[in-house]
Amino acid sequence: MPLTNSQDIADLLQSVRTIAMVGASDRPDRPSNGVMKFLQNQGYRVIPVNPTITGEHVHGEYVWRELDQIGEPIDMVDIFRRSSEVGPIVDQAIAIGAKAVWMQLGVVDEEAAARAEAAGLKVVMDHCPKIEIMRLGLAKIEPAAD
Repeated sequence: MPLTNSQDIADLLQSVRTIAMVGASDRPDRPSNGVMKFLQNQGYRVIPVNPTITGEHVHGEYVWRELDQIGEPIDMVDIFRRSSEVGPIVDQAIAIGAKAVWMQLGVVDEEAAARAEAAGLKVVMDHCPKIEIMRLGLAKIEPAAD
């Protein structure tokens, strides 16, 4: 079962250091852009993955085409894609040895979640790490006002 308990989510967020963000955007008006910056400000290393802007940089980080190109350990894969596109991303997360997959608000794929859990990954669905960090009182630095 995906994590829903506040303590389990807090434990996950406190154990993670490196996050690959699939669907990261270089456009400041996109939610993934703001969440990436917020997570960086909280001390996480966030590595953007987006085939459309591969080779560019978002918030100082090189943008990769696929998860398996990153070449360093990933604690959590944060998925900013449609639910219909989650399956192959979860399969890649399993293949690279990620410890968790996090599907953003509105992103749900029960079958992919079951595959991830069967492979030993922790799963969060239909939540935003920025919102959870704020809700759980884990923020090290408050977000700047927009």
